Amino acid sequence: MNCSSISVRSLLLVGATLLFQFTVSAQSDAVRRIIAEGQQNNRVMEHLDVLTNRFGGRPIGSDAYDNAAAWMLDQYKQWGIEAHLEEAGELPVGFNRGGWWGRLIGGDKEMTLHFVTPSYTSGTKGIQRGHVLIEPKTEEELNRMKHRLKGAWVLVSGQNSGWPVDHTAAADSIRQRIKQENLRIMAVNDSLRRESWEKRTAYKPQPLKEYPGLFYNEMVEAGVLGFIQRASVPLRALYDRPMLAEPDCNFYNLPQVADIKLDEHQFDEIYQMAKERRDFWLEFDIRNYFKLGPVKYHNVVASIKGSKYPDEYVIVSGHLDSYDVGTGAVDCGTGIGPMMEAARLIAQSGAKPKRTILFVAFAGEEFGLLGAQAFVKAHAKQLDKISNLFNRDGGPTPAVGIRVPQAMYDDFKSVCQVLETLNPELPFKVEIAQPRRKPTQMGGTDASVFAMKGIPTLNFMEKDIMGYNFSYEEIWHTERDIYNKEIPEYQAHTAIVTAIVALGIANLNHQLSREGLYKEE
Repeated sequence: MNCSSISVRSLLLVGATLLFQFTVSAQSDAVRRIIAEGQQNNRVMEHLDVLTNRFGGRPIGSDAYDNAAAWMLDQYKQWGIEAHLEEAGELPVGFNRGGWWGRLIGGDKEMTLHFVTPSYTSGTKGIQRGHVLIEPKTEEELNRMKHRLKGAWVLVSGQNSGWPVDHTAAADSIRQRIKQENLRIMAVNDSLRRESWEKRTAYKPQPLKEYPGLFYNEMVEAGVLGFIQRASVPLRALYDRPMLAEPDCNFYNLPQVADIKLDEHQFDEIYQMAKERRDFWLEFDIRNYFKLGPVKYHNVVASIKGSKYPDEYVIVSGHLDSYDVGTGAVDCGTGIGPMMEAARLIAQSGAKPKRTILFVAFAGEEFGLLGAQAFVKAHAKQLDKISNLFNRDGGPTPAVGIRVPQAMYDDFKSVCQVLETLNPELPFKVEIAQPRRKPTQMGGTDASVFAMKGIPTLNFMEKDIMGYNFSYEEIWHTERDIYNKEIPEYQAHTAIVTAIVALGIANLNHQLSREGLYKEE
């Protein structure tokens, strides 16, 4: 080997070393800029304000969902981030919600009513006032009150859990079986009654079976205004899943009567008044509106392209859709807000990640993880190239750590080192997790769809360290899922953590190892 070849080799080695040092320094500078911007000019609550207070609740099939998706695209464009919509499916009809009001009149009192209605259920035809009846349990009761059903609000059995009264063909079959069973029970009770009379002994009749709206179709045909069911506080409202799943569901065969879930304290009082046959009326104005279908829904996908491994990915995600008696601030504003701010912080920092970072707002999580399923199907060939999916779908509590397999520990420890001292009040820890069983069916979040495919879905540990007394059960799918249930300092911190960790994993010299992630079958 001659001197000239040695010199060239030395120069190349020095050049590579300098390039490496420059790259490391540039990435370190990017992290410093993320921290500075995140601490001095964090905009996560601005994103959440627009998402929840301008658009409100966002079920798929609604204008609110489509408007929120369009707004996200516009924001990413302003930040210099490429973004697009990916079709995830369609619904037979769409739904928009307006306001709702109700009151009790008469019976020696007047009372403003506290109630909700599930999505994809009928509103009223303007302000509708009517008397109140307790639903019939037998055909004899039905015939006795048939004339009075017209223009009545009917109190139905059961404790509401968020779902509307099922009015599908499958539910009608259940009702028919219960009616037949009740005929049998009535025959048994008649026999016991005769025996008791003949023998002069006491008897205890068997109770009749109950089912919400047991004579649903008969009551609708008789002209009821709507059905009212008892509901615990805070009020929870989901959507008419059985109706949307019906093969013949379309704009022209939608429900015609309101489905009201009433505060249990008011329900009990009204039930007693109706039982006593007192003269009073309920008045409702419910502005639920349907859209002619089919209505498509989309995932929102933004990307910061990788500079070295563009076909390998780190994904940050949440779901854009929400129920709409609240405004979807926590479920899942706590996923969307920090995700958007993490994207802005990375873009603003000037970082050039080695791997592509995707920011995905899934559609239809609340309707059965529909957007996540569509994404996994559409990107089946890229699934092996995903280092990790950081999916956030929970309370507004802060990211304070992460548990990872042994094979990933050194990588995460290096990436997260800066977080250990970022905020002394919210210390961050990396811990080792034991292998877990790979799920064989979908769970409660979009992450489960990816985990079923063997993709790492490691997520941040969260804890209400400062003691804000947050309760997820209080807001989960209820009227209280609103902006003021957010915790700003927790959200701001989580956005910074998400940006730093996503960028760090994207900048590793290798894709995260999946060794020890799942248990061997």
